[in-house]
Amino acid sequence: MSAFQPVLPHDLLWGLPTAALPIDAPAWAFEAIGLGYPVVVRRARVGPGLVAVGVRGQSRDQRYATHMKLDDVQRRVRPEALIDMTADADWPALRALQQIRPVMDALGLPWGVAGGAGFELASGVAVLHADSDLDLILRTPELFDRQHAGRLVDQLASAVCRIDLQLQTPFGAVALREWAGPSRQVLLKAEDGARLVDNPWLAQAVAA
Repeated sequence: MSAFQPVLPHDLLWGLPTAALPIDAPAWAFEAIGLGYPVVVRRARVGPGLVAVGVRGQSRDQRYATHMKLDDVQRRVRPEALIDMTADADWPALRALQQIRPVMDALGLPWGVAGGAGFELASGVAVLHADSDLDLILRTPELFDRQHAGRLVDQLASAVCRIDLQLQTPFGAVALREWAGPSRQVLLKAEDGARLVDNPWLAQAVAA
């Protein structure tokens, strides 16, 4: 892939060869890749020319962490590309996406669909069910203050299913609900692991 288009967490990638999976990977992972399922970019440190990815199966417990050569990537779909897509299925998560689209668009920040809804919209593989949450990301390169976060939590609360939104900061991701809550410190998910921080937008948050 082009060096000018780096892959980001939650991007969906196609092209991982089954031969690239470790020999001890679960059988369902080989099946998923053999069927042409995409893998999802995850946060982890890997060597040059590689990207950390996760293989997703049909059930909730089928998740397998591995890595992929960037040279093997044949196609990429970012979460932002999925916000206007529609599906034949009529699950609550997909109805919620239509519901909250005006709220998210009004923020004036890039946002996208992740999790099961993003996977199904991008791949056509049916993984959603009646109790599926809607997972969203919001790219926040600058501080998204707690008051604003609280208002957004309230606005999303009326959706027909639970919405889990992650704020994507320059140094990792933090859950919107947690950032809007009363705790002084919040859990920042970064490439080298998760840690409690005061401000997820500060470089010191991920300093060694």
